[in-house]
Amino acid sequence: MKLLPLILAIAIASPALSQTAPALRERTAEQEILYFMLPDRFENGDPTNDRGGIAGDRLTHGFDPTHKGFFHGGDLKGLIARLDYIQGLGATAIWLGPIYKNKPVQGGPGQESAGYHGYWITDFTRVDPHFGTNAEMKAFVDAAHARGIKVYLDIITNHTADVIQYRECPKSACEYRSRADYPYQRRGGVKGAAINPGFMGDSVQTAENFAKLTDPDYAYTPFVPEAEKAVKVPAWLNDPIFYHNRGNTTFRNESSTMGDFVGLDDLMTENPRVVQGFIDIYGGWIDQFGIDGFRIDTARHVNPEFWQVFAKAMQERAAAKGIPNFHIFGEVANEGDAGDLALHTRVHQLPSVLDFGFRAAVQATVAGTKGTDTLAALFDRDALYEGGAATALKLPTFISNHDHGRFSTDVRKAFPDADDAELLARVKLGHAMLMLLRGVPTVYSGDEQGFIGDGNDQDAREDMFASKVAVYNDNRLIGTAKTTAEANFDRDHPLYAEIAKLSAARRASPALSHGRQLTRNYDEVPGLFAVSRFDPQTGAEVVVAFNTSAKPITRQVEVGVGSTRFTSIIGSCAATPAAPGSLTVTLPAFGYIACAASGEGN
Repeated sequence: MKLLPLILAIAIASPALSQTAPALRERTAEQEILYFMLPDRFENGDPTNDRGGIAGDRLTHGFDPTHKGFFHGGDLKGLIARLDYIQGLGATAIWLGPIYKNKPVQGGPGQESAGYHGYWITDFTRVDPHFGTNAEMKAFVDAAHARGIKVYLDIITNHTADVIQYRECPKSACEYRSRADYPYQRRGGVKGAAINPGFMGDSVQTAENFAKLTDPDYAYTPFVPEAEKAVKVPAWLNDPIFYHNRGNTTFRNESSTMGDFVGLDDLMTENPRVVQGFIDIYGGWIDQFGIDGFRIDTARHVNPEFWQVFAKAMQERAAAKGIPNFHIFGEVANEGDAGDLALHTRVHQLPSVLDFGFRAAVQATVAGTKGTDTLAALFDRDALYEGGAATALKLPTFISNHDHGRFSTDVRKAFPDADDAELLARVKLGHAMLMLLRGVPTVYSGDEQGFIGDGNDQDAREDMFASKVAVYNDNRLIGTAKTTAEANFDRDHPLYAEIAKLSAARRASPALSHGRQLTRNYDEVPGLFAVSRFDPQTGAEVVVAFNTSAKPITRQVEVGVGSTRFTSIIGSCAATPAAPGSLTVTLPAFGYIACAASGEGN
């Protein structure tokens, strides 16, 4: 038997199977628990693809397992082999970092790094050979589905790899040139020669208007090097007319949606041809692989009209394929501004967005010293989202990721004198908030093994398999004596065990997985934060309480008068209210409880 069918057979035959495909399709977005990983850093199931079939040295094929910025060898076969581990953690969906064919290496002399992360795409239709093949991708999705685990793909529409160059300057150093200073109907500035006659600008987003945009030389003179003339797939992506070609973004004003990310080719997503092109591309991934959802990279850097068309088209494509609960959520990176996030659900009409507000609030209160009123203020703003609190239930929440860095790193930086027990307790508390509060909890691979990085980006992208990167392997992890120099798939790790327990509680309780949330108690200093969540069918109440302070507390929490008896889901709960509508909660330092009520609730 060949290796791929053997791996797939083992994955499907595993005794860990607990759900069927119909149950998978019936689950709504807010009922999921996500596990996010970059495939290159998870597990190496096939060392023969480490160099992606490319000859030469690391600056050609991109493989260097000793360098944090190059390919390390993780692949789809490795993911298939570790599905049991992911399922054991309690994840019901995998958010898979981009797996499309990338430009292997980019960057000027001395600044080179590899496309191990997947965000430098050249071919949008095939798996990068460092990760495997399209057939192995189908095998992975099928194996995950057989376990009741959905697969969400990370997608990019804002940019491609850095291929297009400008004659006026080295592309990585080209300053942004605005529409006012360099209008579309002039070559090289307002005093330049007339070009593109009749083009009414990018705000007139019709095929007829964009047919008049034929010359891309309005700001710079873009060109494609001869060796890369046809490197992008589909072929239309090789034409510079479908890109903004205005130089590097400053991440402000109009350059936020029209500038290159340090030279990455920024697509003109205002053009209807580009819109349809991406509908065709990503619709194909739904059709071919039965994907269950998309996480959209750099969503804030694409014009709203694109999302208004694209998101609806993807949901319709999925529904036609028998995928009724296709989840789409955009990355609208910010420092925690819920209003900015909500704007993208109202104006841009994204069905959901990553909840950067949640990350900021948990960091401030658990990896910081702010009062729990910070959390209350966050949830007060749920009404801002299109659809209000019901949409807030669908927001993927997180406390760590591959860009910002790890929550454990935030804790250690904030409390450098804390002992290991306090660090572990705070990290557990952060994950308890992630699992028990509203939203779709998203665990970043390695967090469950106590990984602590040196910072963000490349410093937070450690290998789960035995690493050869010195700056990873010298980190002191939480909850274990191991380092990243060893494989870290330990199901007895205290964080893995705690997250698995919290995941099980969430999955077993409709109130915790997708019930309405009501804030009950909060403090202006570190201390109590309590909410009630309600079963969407029965209205039964579950009280969840957290202590963000370093001292034990005993407090009264308001509950529904009809909630007359309580049983413990997590932690120790009083059996009966102290008085109608008032429950006594006792919490150790950094402790948490979840208590299910019987009676009529609130």
